[in-house]
Amino acid sequence: MAYVVTVIWKAKEGQEEEVAEKIEKMTPLSLDEPGCLFYQAHRSVKDGNPGLFFLYEQYVDEAAFEAHMATPHFKRYVEGGVYPKLKSREPPSFYKTM
Repeated sequence: MAYVVTVIWKAKEGQEEEVAEKIEKMTPLSLDEPGCLFYQAHRSVKDGNPGLFFLYEQYVDEAAFEAHMATPHFKRYVEGGVYPKLKSREPPSFYKTM
């Protein structure tokens, strides 16, 4: 079974492209983590919502997700890069595959 995390972020107006760039940098780094099974970001295609992002992530277990959040790239690109540029972020949702 995989440990699944979903996240929804809304970028501040004018910060949409910077958030997208940080997500693009995070994706291959996250996928290289030993406990990461899948990491896919999605961006809204609806007019008027270019700053709405949905992330779907899978890890081997909760410990692998915790390790992901402790990586230097998470600290740099998410905590130091994305979070300050967000208008809102929903708390992550957690699931286990069946």
